[in-house]
Amino acid sequence: MTILADVRSRTSGWHRPSALAAATLGVVAVLCVAALIVDQRTLAGAPIWAKPFKFAVSGALYFATWSWLVSLLPRFRRTASWLTNLLVAIFAAEYVLLVFQAARGRASHFNNATPQDALIYNVMGKMIIGLFSATLVLTVLVMFTKLEDRASFWAVRAGAVLSLVGLSLGILMTNPTAQQLAQWQTGGTPDMVGAHTVGLADGGPGLPILGWSTVAGDLRIPHFIGMHALQVLPLLAIALSALAPRFARLRHDVVRARLVLVGAAGYAGLTALVTWQALRAQSIVHPDALTLGAFAVLVAGVGLGSWAAVRVR
Repeated sequence: MTILADVRSRTSGWHRPSALAAATLGVVAVLCVAALIVDQRTLAGAPIWAKPFKFAVSGALYFATWSWLVSLLPRFRRTASWLTNLLVAIFAAEYVLLVFQAARGRASHFNNATPQDALIYNVMGKMIIGLFSATLVLTVLVMFTKLEDRASFWAVRAGAVLSLVGLSLGILMTNPTAQQLAQWQTGGTPDMVGAHTVGLADGGPGLPILGWSTVAGDLRIPHFIGMHALQVLPLLAIALSALAPRFARLRHDVVRARLVLVGAAGYAGLTALVTWQALRAQSIVHPDALTLGAFAVLVAGVGLGSWAAVRVR
């Protein structure tokens, strides 16, 4: 059996439209890389095609995961399939607007500079509300999945809930900054309403590709980390299962389930930590002693919990 045939046999029961969306976004991500090389324009200090690239990669992971999750449902699969179709449609429409703005050299989010920009951002905002609502219902439906492996059982549920939390953290970026509020109070109209940077204006120095601020807080970090719990925790369960033949303790699904729950608690703690750090206008690459101390406590807690999960019979 070829690799492609093997993949097809394993994914034959997956939700087709979302699987196709994931594959399409994977191709789009490659095209965005080409665009980054050919078109070297920048917007607010970042390559203009970096944002479409990041959205394509994130969307591909998102839809590939939901395609699999829908196939696990013993009940409500038709409802889940319809909702996932809705997600695909909403994301596709939002992504078209995002690329349209990138091609024009305009910001897609928070942009209030012209009536057209404001209309596009307003439409995208309503699309995000629809996407969040559909994801919320799908997250509830995921609680009905039946998996014999306890580690996978908890990984899917915890991952879906934490991903929804991460998605909801995006609302923090829509709040007007103090400078924008001051413009309104003096009778002006700010060109941007909302920001992802805390402590400075958007557009300062940032990490390559990701663009996360290296000089101030950045609310995109908790948004990103939280959302991708949907992939990280199931991958943790898969990794533990793969290691089970080599480590006797991991052959017990109860032990693996405990480790997944410890991992989920640690991931939730990490999401809370980077949210707190960003809200204090602190760069991810320049943590202060308080942040480092909290991170050390988190690592110690996860380490101790993992030890207890393995040792306790």
